[in-house]
Amino acid sequence: ILNADQVSPGTHVACMGTDTKGKQEVDPQLLVKADVFTDEVAQSISIGEAQHAVSQGLIAEADVAQLGAVINGTNPGRVSDDQITLFDGTGVGLQDLAVAAAVVDLAVEKGIAIEVDF
Repeated sequence: ILNADQVSPGTHVACMGTDTKGKQEVDPQLLVKADVFTDEVAQSISIGEAQHAVSQGLIAEADVAQLGAVINGTNPGRVSDDQITLFDGTGVGLQDLAVAAAVVDLAVEKGIAIEVDF
């Protein structure tokens, strides 16, 4: 487990992996110190790293920001060099497919795609 006091100002922590009820990789106090971002808020607070901080009343659902809000400009994301940020990647299949499709389109556009027969 990564404790809150082990994380220095300006650090970004990316929490990735298979999320399940009860799983815990970071100290809930770290989510208090950090600005928390996720791919899917409902998953983050129920099976992701935010589940423990929320269940202990340390943070609220509203304290977990959707990464898409940063991408579309409705959330500023990192605003200072000292800010601690934490990304709780819970895994959203549809987003993974959209990213993969964009990568394939770009590779085709640049002429670097390789077609593989299965």
